[in-house]
This record gives sequence, C-alpha cells and structure tokens, in this order.
Amino acid sequence: MEKLQYISQGNTLQEQKLNISKALENGIQWIQVRWKNAPENKLAKLCETSKLLCSDYQAVCIINDHVQLAKEIDADGVHLGLGDDSVEEARSVLGDHRIIGGTANTILDVLRRINESCDYIGLGPLRFTSTKEKLSPVLGFEGYRKIIDNLKEKSMEIPKIFAIGGVSLEDIIPLQEAGIYGVSVSGVITKQPSIINEFKKVMI
Repeated sequence: MEKLQYISQGNTLQEQKLNISKALENGIQWIQVRWKNAPENKLAKLCETSKLLCSDYQAVCIINDHVQLAKEIDADGVHLGLGDDSVEEARSVLGDHRIIGGTANTILDVLRRINESCDYIGLGPLRFTSTKEKLSPVLGFEGYRKIIDNLKEKSMEIPKIFAIGGVSLEDIIPLQEAGIYGVSVSGVITKQPSIINEFKKVMI
C-alpha cells in the first residue's frame, strides 16, 4: 500500500479536476476524491473522470463517503468517516478486493476500526486544518505516540495508520518515528504539486 495519499481539493468541478490532474502529473499514486457538499451529478462526474485519470496513470482511486458511487464507477475503494456506513456494509457492497479506509480520532475509534477490519485508518487531525468543516480534537505528535503506545501495550498488531490534518513535509520523520505508516495530504499538495517527489523521498 502506498504511503502517500492525496485528498482532492477544490470548490468547483474544474478546480477539483485540475488539482487531481496536477497531482497525477507530479507522481501521486493514490487519490482520495473528496468534495463535500457537491451537487450529486457533479460529484458523480468528478468521480468518473478521476477514475479514468487514475487508470491512465495506474494510480489508486478511492471515493470519500459514497459507497454506492464507488461501486458504480468501479473505484478501487472508499474512505468512510465515523458517521458514514460501517466497514461491514461497505464490504458487502464493494466486495473483499476493494480498499476500505476509515477515519479515527481516538484510541477507541482506532480499536473500532481494527475490529471492523478496515484496510487502513486515517487518524487525525495532526493540527488545525481549514479543509475540514467539523474538526475533531487536534492530536499533535504526542497524541499519535500515545495511541501507538496503547496498541503496543495491548500487544496488538499496529495497523496501517495514516496521519491526516495539516500534514507538511517536515512532519514526516517525526510521524514515522511515532509509528505512523503513511500520510494523507490535501492543502500542501494542492498548492505545490511538485512537492510530491519530496514526500516520496522522505517516505521510503
């Protein structure tokens, strides 16, 4: 599983498509299509286009929240928020071979996600971010360390945890030292797609 995920950004269909295209051109291998409060028909169009673009670049394309839409466009999977469908429901729709990721904010959320057998956990936020409307309590590096330590104390296998929420290039090494598998990045890559190569170098 790739260690760097780009979460798409943009207020219009054109902005979203442009940002996704730029990320792919600059070497991203995994995109999560996320466009909150979008009109249904435009979101469907974006997801369709994104899947085709990702196929051209042999990149993974997953859809935020919308399980049925992910199935319709034959996406590689879906990312579920804490208030969305359960992982079990998504599995029954998408099948065993699709990627299903889930959001978490606390150790209880992480344990729930492990119990649900999701493929990866988006844990955050690392710090304040303006890309999320209802932001969960900020974790900081210490928050990640505590959660990983808690899992180790329980002698549990550490799942593939992705840090999310205001992540920058400088955060990668301390996050990896804390035991985090990968990162989901939105704003930094949107503003400067060429930084993808820098992320990849650090995240070997």
